[in-house]
Amino acid sequence: MEKKDKTNVMRLLEQRNILFTAHTYDPAVTDGMTIANILEEDPAGVFKTLVTVANTKEHFVFVIPVNETLDLKKAARAAGVKSIAMIPQKELLPLTGYIHGGCSPVGKKKKFTTFFHNTVSDREIMFCSAGRVGRQIGVCPKDLLPLVGGKTADITAGV
Repeated sequence: MEKKDKTNVMRLLEQRNILFTAHTYDPAVTDGMTIANILEEDPAGVFKTLVTVANTKEHFVFVIPVNETLDLKKAARAAGVKSIAMIPQKELLPLTGYIHGGCSPVGKKKKFTTFFHNTVSDREIMFCSAGRVGRQIGVCPKDLLPLVGGKTADITAGV
C-alpha cells in the first residue's frame, strides 16, 4: 500500500506492529449493513464507532456491530453514569478529528473511555473504520482493545 493511501489509523497500528488488513469501498456508501455486504462479512463482525456525552459532560465511545442499536441505558450503566446521549453530529469532527462515517476507535484527538460490545471477544477478526469514509480495517480484537484501552460490555438493545 502506498504511503498516501494509508490513514492515521493504519500508521498507528503499524507503529505498534499490529497486523491488519485494509479495505476500500465507495465513500458514498455510509450504511453499515451495505458496508458489511461489500466486505462480504457477517454484519455482526463489522463494527461502528459511536461517540456519546454523559450527564457528567464526559465523552464515551461505544463500538457495536453495524446490525445492532446502542442501548443508552445499558451504555450509561457500563460507563457508571446516570445518563448518556449521542453527541450532535457537528461536534464529532472538533471532538475526535473524524467525520461521520469515518470515526474509528483508534487515533482520536483525545483518549476516551471506550466500550466494545461483548461479542467482540468471540471474534478472531473485527472490522471497523480506518479513520476515513470509504476505508475499513480488519484487525484482531485481542490486539485492538489493549491499544485503545477498550472494555467490553452488553451495550446493545438486543433481546
